[in-house]
Amino acid sequence: MTGIHPPSGPIARRTVLKAGAAGGLGLAALADLAACGNSGGGSSSKSLKMLYFGEQAAATQLQNRLQPQITKLDPSIKFEISAINGTDWNDFLAKVLTQIAAGTPPDIISVATEGLQLMASKELAVPLDDYVTKDLAALKEYFADIHPALVESMMYQGHLWELPDSFNAGNMFYSTELFQRAGVVPPSEGWTMDDFETAATKIAKFKGINAFGWVVRLWGSWTSFMYANNANLLEEGKYDGGDWLWNKAYAGDPAAAGRKGGWKWGAPTANSDGTVEALNYMIELTKKGLSPSPDVGGGGTLQGLFASNRIGMSIGGGFWAGGLTNAGMKNGSFDVQLFPKWKSQRHLFGAGGYAIFKSSKKKDLAWEVLKLLVKPDTFDLVFPGNVTTPGRKSLVTAARYAKTGPKHWSVFYDTLTKHPETAPIPAPPYYNALATALNQRTTQAISSGNAKAALDGLQSDLEKAAGAS
Repeated sequence: MTGIHPPSGPIARRTVLKAGAAGGLGLAALADLAACGNSGGGSSSKSLKMLYFGEQAAATQLQNRLQPQITKLDPSIKFEISAINGTDWNDFLAKVLTQIAAGTPPDIISVATEGLQLMASKELAVPLDDYVTKDLAALKEYFADIHPALVESMMYQGHLWELPDSFNAGNMFYSTELFQRAGVVPPSEGWTMDDFETAATKIAKFKGINAFGWVVRLWGSWTSFMYANNANLLEEGKYDGGDWLWNKAYAGDPAAAGRKGGWKWGAPTANSDGTVEALNYMIELTKKGLSPSPDVGGGGTLQGLFASNRIGMSIGGGFWAGGLTNAGMKNGSFDVQLFPKWKSQRHLFGAGGYAIFKSSKKKDLAWEVLKLLVKPDTFDLVFPGNVTTPGRKSLVTAARYAKTGPKHWSVFYDTLTKHPETAPIPAPPYYNALATALNQRTTQAISSGNAKAALDGLQSDLEKAAGAS
């Protein structure tokens, strides 16, 4: 879904966002359905229910790992995690709301960047402001350990909706074997687009190998080049507010300077010069034989090709460490570096976390669980096997990546600490319409070779979606 990866905790945040007419279905009914849930009975008095975006088998495994921790909070509570499959965030939330209308709302829901503003704008969750303020002393060590960029990405209209526990930024993974065979010096932290293309040109000389592989989606696709070109699909701004958090939880932290009440996505800029230039660059890579025509989809196939040394470079986040290891790659056979510098070295990222559902009858207990889920010793229960990047800086260590690699694991958090211009993916309340249109127009651009015409179409698509939201 985004920088596709295995389920990031209880939600497959990077699950492929398939194009389709369902992208806009159900949004008009969200508020009404939520209202139905508010008067419903909630979950059983002896259960605390969390919804999982994915397969039930994985949800059950997670439930079993977390139940002992929940029991310490309240021995009488049975923790239940139910899985919901969906093609995108709108599909997932529509199914959630069907449960609400039936009188079985969840208490906790896991929503990543892609669905946060949609959820908050429809008042499906409760702001965490009062809870955080009340427990700020106990949360001091959490905020000291988590980058403010991740927290800000979980804010909307001045309110905090989730405590982030994980994230993935669009870095560049490369095959150390193919780099060595091609005589390419491993990239340095400050490498440039020229360095990237030089490396790709040398690797492309090998028969049957693509120098750079990518897929059509929002996270970590040609959009990473767009961010490095200081361009975006939407105007960027920030909501007012948030001082209640920044002035207390991050007092004196220079990384919190200028933080406000969450990202405010404005008018579409999909056919701006910088955005067109970024997509044109991808077309040129294809014409030069440095990259194949991409498919719409997730990172599973891409990781498989990379693991079989058929791709020299690809965009990935910390979740690729576990993904490539699970695909059979040995420690040392791949590495990672920051995304190459163009006009800047700005990266995009997506974050994950948990929210309290508005219709829950156990909000206070749910809050205790949210605090539990962001504790350091809970992280590996939720995310076994390096399948995402820890949101807590203290967990991004050499010991964590000793078995899987990559050698330059520090790049994952350096993306935030060394590049304060790094920002979340554009995810307004009409995110699903945006993602669907992006996929369709990107495919059009690659097949036609005309980025400007395709992005003019995307501009129109987004203007309509923004007007309807």
